[in-house]
Amino acid sequence: MSGTEKLSITISQTVAILVDGNNIERSLHDLVKDSNAMMNFDTLIPKLIDNRALNRLVYFREGKQISEKLAERLHSMFHGSVQPCHKSADIPLSIKAMQLASKCDTIIIMSGDSDYIELVRHLKSEGVRVEIAAVKETTSHLLVEEADYFHQIIEEDWFILPGKKSTSRRPPRRRSK
Repeated sequence: MSGTEKLSITISQTVAILVDGNNIERSLHDLVKDSNAMMNFDTLIPKLIDNRALNRLVYFREGKQISEKLAERLHSMFHGSVQPCHKSADIPLSIKAMQLASKCDTIIIMSGDSDYIELVRHLKSEGVRVEIAAVKETTSHLLVEEADYFHQIIEEDWFILPGKKSTSRRPPRRRSK
């Protein structure tokens, strides 16, 4: 092969993206110091998938306050779904990952939580490629080491929600007497 010929490789992988919404939101808010910071899924998801096929996208979130706008956007853009969780997303996300293990080649877990280390080990033992997408500063280094690949969430992957008053997490001012 000469130096001018391009090697053409077709990647035939299917990817599932499972988002621990509470973890990823908390990590982003801690990094940016603004609770109006939001993930830009419109640009992040295509970047994570690269030139692979999206099999499933599920956003897990504890509690009942799940943005209908986010749910609609994930559905319309990626045929994704939002799954409310009674408590933490750890168990529902882990169950979904194990259900999908035989249906996709790669599972991307959007969370930096060390609670997922055993899940990553199990999925890899089943022959699934496991990638982590998270904010580096709040991600367990053990989780990164266990994964096949780490996608660092960077500034271009989020935005500050316009029109809302900033709710930075600064302690309240003390009143002087």
